[in-house]
Amino acid sequence: MYNVSGGIKAWQGKTAIGPQDLGLDLFSGRESAEEIFKVAYSLEGGLCDFYLSMGEKARGSRVKSLFLKLSQIEVKHQLALLKAYNKIAEVEVTRDEFETMVETKAMEGGLTTDQYLELFGSDPDSQTEVISLAMSIEAQALDLYQRAGARLGQSEAGNILHGIADEEKNHLASLGKLMNEI
Repeated sequence: MYNVSGGIKAWQGKTAIGPQDLGLDLFSGRESAEEIFKVAYSLEGGLCDFYLSMGEKARGSRVKSLFLKLSQIEVKHQLALLKAYNKIAEVEVTRDEFETMVETKAMEGGLTTDQYLELFGSDPDSQTEVISLAMSIEAQALDLYQRAGARLGQSEAGNILHGIADEEKNHLASLGKLMNEI
């Protein structure tokens, strides 16, 4: 359980933004469980690429290191999704094989890298702003997975999306701990 002193009205961080159907086009409701894992994997990959490109733009070594750490976390998320995919797929695949099946459409949360940069315009040299940006992206992803899962109901696909949403909650908690460290 996560608490913000003063409730949601006291929250000063970034929040999920955009229309209620933002990103839902990634999940039509007709996808198989395998296809959902492919979309989620691509979203994690988009975010990993985003962190790597932001790391290249950052000037300070501490912030560069932070972006690298965030990108490595996304790779771990991708590996967990691949493992989940292989549990239900008819044929187990390697990471390289899986990546040939995945098409990157957007980052987590349903926005493109450019859309995130335009909306948030964070200072890539500020550790606090980097973590805040990462938290907003994870919040956007949590929101997307919850909305898509709710739309699909108690189907297998809906349950998978709710499980991925729960993972996003863990990602937010990890970023919160990282914020407390700095």
